Amino acid sequence: MNSDAPDSFQTLSAMAFELAPVGIVLTEDRMIRACNTTFATIFGYEKRELIDQSFRMLYASNEEFEQMRDIGLRTLREGKPYSDERIMPRKDGSLFWCRVRAHSPTPDDPLRRTILSYADLSGHRPYVSLSVRERQIITQLSNGRTSKEIARQIDISPRTVEFYRSRLLKKFKVSNVTELLAHLGGAPE
Repeated sequence: MNSDAPDSFQTLSAMAFELAPVGIVLTEDRMIRACNTTFATIFGYEKRELIDQSFRMLYASNEEFEQMRDIGLRTLREGKPYSDERIMPRKDGSLFWCRVRAHSPTPDDPLRRTILSYADLSGHRPYVSLSVRERQIITQLSNGRTSKEIARQIDISPRTVEFYRSRLLKKFKVSNVTELLAHLGGAPE
């Protein structure tokens, strides 16, 4: 092995991180410590605007920021990666669907350090105007969760989930969740 190999590997690793086709971000205690250009672009920011900022700035409300903290924590504590699809706001306020994957190298305290990837799904899953609670329900439904699981995830009653689920079906004039997700671009019809 020649003496240039470590520098060359570090350069290639940095290039792979920076030019990855998905947004990659490293957080510590929910603070953005590093991100690639793709991550910044997905959300409509310059990288320098994001570094050392709270992840809160990437959520539509404090409520959503707090609720998302606990979603996936159990999985991360088990040392497993977590994945979901959710609606997020861009800097300009427009909302879009994205796929989020998370891994923590510190499973005993997953939020201490987390590595996340974000893929913008807006090309094939357009955003439709929904209330905050409707977005939460749709996000959980798109991840295949039952009403009871959704209720536990977002700390509401299963009956409330069923109410919103029914309201969404009526709002989009569909007869089941599969049709609802297809209508919203989240599943084939």
